[in-house]
Amino acid sequence: MNFSEVFKLSNLLCRFSPDGKYLASCVQYRLVIRDANTLQILQLHTCLDQIQHIEWSADSLFVLCAMYKRGLVQVWSLEQPEWHCKIDEGSAGLVASCWSPDGRHILNTTEFHLRITVWSLCTKSVSYIKYPKACQQGITFTRDGRYLALAERRDCRDYVSIFVCSDWQLLRHFDTDTQDLTGIEWAPNGCVLAVWDTCLEYKILLYSLDGRLLSAYCAYEWSLGIKSVAWSPSSQFLAIGSYDGKARLLNHVTWKMITEFEHPATINDPKIVVYKEAEKSPQLGLGHLSFPPPCAVASPLSASESKYEIASGPVSLQTLKPVADRANPRMGIGMLAFSPDSYFLATRNDNVPNAVWVWDIQKLRLFVVLEQLCPVRSFQWDPQQARLAICTGGSKVYLWSPAGCMSVQVPGEDQGGGQHSLQTTGQPHIGPGQKPRQSMY
Repeated sequence: MNFSEVFKLSNLLCRFSPDGKYLASCVQYRLVIRDANTLQILQLHTCLDQIQHIEWSADSLFVLCAMYKRGLVQVWSLEQPEWHCKIDEGSAGLVASCWSPDGRHILNTTEFHLRITVWSLCTKSVSYIKYPKACQQGITFTRDGRYLALAERRDCRDYVSIFVCSDWQLLRHFDTDTQDLTGIEWAPNGCVLAVWDTCLEYKILLYSLDGRLLSAYCAYEWSLGIKSVAWSPSSQFLAIGSYDGKARLLNHVTWKMITEFEHPATINDPKIVVYKEAEKSPQLGLGHLSFPPPCAVASPLSASESKYEIASGPVSLQTLKPVADRANPRMGIGMLAFSPDSYFLATRNDNVPNAVWVWDIQKLRLFVVLEQLCPVRSFQWDPQQARLAICTGGSKVYLWSPAGCMSVQVPGEDQGGGQHSLQTTGQPHIGPGQKPRQSMY
């Protein structure tokens, strides 16, 4: 793996363009756009205040910079660097901003979720959508960009509205049988909308594009329920992570559960490969031994090199006892992610924070477990192949594929820095004769 030189960054604001050609990063109130291959600076823009959010348009031609404290959004063009747009929400305030799939409209959510304002960059027209609900995931677009689904709350009841993105006209509006709707997400094929309830009520509802209820699923009652949800890229499976430490798979034909994946603290099956991260022991002679200076306070886990060892079973994983009398306990399946080919599912059980579980979806069984020395902060699949990148907040990036796994030391990160987030880039649509581009930071 090759690494670039270190460059400054604010609030982890660094995003690849959807086509993988550019890299946008922020340093306080400055927006820096680089060539993704050479990292040469192509454009440098100065915003009116410190940037809190950036987002590329789907066609990689514009970059949105949101300054929530000022209620401002500024848009910059790659093709015409001298052009820019400023959107001021004024006294209404601003808490969220995002692009529409066509890359020519911006959706701003005002304070207290009073409304969503749709700004057109082409016609300078403005549309308003009322009653957006303040929830974990209340807005979702279909992959083809034709429809928008919005979670709403009015008269103490939950609703979902479906809009046509071409003219922002209301297509369907229906109520949902939820106590406190928490999230919505379209299937990748855009045919089914998943709606799930608060963690106090285990319920996930599946609706068609015209608002018909296709199915409702409840695994158990009288306990904390759904914590995470993920569609497979093929739209054939819906994975549900629950507070009981299990991940459940629903199929797209009957919308019934086909299996549930348990996450025990001890791996007894000798057929399961368990990779355990271990520190490398330096091979030094007596003449090379030296005492570190008194001022050296670097963490040994972040500064030393590490490797993976295959553990022989039974293997006991490090567990974390959740605090039962506090809200949002660290327990249950907090992270779910399918590989781009839908062959694998990666999960993390929050009360086994150092482990990543990889499941074989074709055989519906556990494939491999990776246990790190530190708690897993995030993981993400390579968009082009079955390769998983993991970071733990230390100075290393961990890579797994069916062929094996490796620990990669990031240069320049051994002095108190660390990796807190991952982002991969690749061309989602590959034309004839083109080769996929792969990169990672």
